[in-house]
Amino acid sequence: MRHTLPIAPQFYVTAPQPCPYLDGRMERKLFTALQGENATTLNDSLSQQGFRRSQNVLYRPSCSECSACLSARIDVSKFVPSKSQKRVIRRNTSLSRRATSPWATEAQYDLFRTYLDSRHADGGMADMDVFEFAAMIEETPIRSRVIEYTDDDSKDLTAVSLTDVLSDGLSMVYSFYKPDMPRNSFGTYLILDHIEIAREANLPYVYLGYWVPGSQKMGYKANFSGLEVYTDGAWTPMDDPERFRARRHPLSTDPIAEQVANISLPDTRPTT
Repeated sequence: MRHTLPIAPQFYVTAPQPCPYLDGRMERKLFTALQGENATTLNDSLSQQGFRRSQNVLYRPSCSECSACLSARIDVSKFVPSKSQKRVIRRNTSLSRRATSPWATEAQYDLFRTYLDSRHADGGMADMDVFEFAAMIEETPIRSRVIEYTDDDSKDLTAVSLTDVLSDGLSMVYSFYKPDMPRNSFGTYLILDHIEIAREANLPYVYLGYWVPGSQKMGYKANFSGLEVYTDGAWTPMDDPERFRARRHPLSTDPIAEQVANISLPDTRPTT
């Protein structure tokens, strides 16, 4: 019997472009394709090493000027809601959750456009049309869900999260919501509800994307207890945000070849 040997993932680096989080910096990403029969295994493994999924690509920041972007996740067993987070939960009791397959709808896109125009009009996704939006939602080679939140009174679609289901947790790929109700803190509520979903499913972690010391856009993630960040090849409790500021220094970045060499790839060889 002939066996086809699996092809090891190839890693590439994007061209530098302005950093969306720290003024005056340039960002660069290390990435690989997510495809084939081993896509789920690769996604699980690299997510546990600080990578994120965007459609059929896995990427991780690999900037030459700093290494401030740190992958963040919440250890569900160690999370305890703060008083303000409990208030957020109470303010959103009128929301109903519905998990669906990754399929884009007009209502989702309308909410997405409203969110972008209000919050990220000058961001990299500002010009995304309905077809690109559908690709973001639907092009996934792994187990993904669209989690919709609808208001029980108005029946309006209020918030949406594109969420991947990993072997050890939930990964919040992208979220958007009504931007004109700041008192409800929908961004915080979505994370709190994903913690509850993970707890119900006996999954230990909720992956949040990147936390960046010194970035106002990403600072809210430090408000969650049980937060861990991936640094120096391991997940570390984020007990004091200040101690991570040194990662903004240029000398904190390893060479690309060393970064790739230190990536652990899953064993996908066929068993006999």
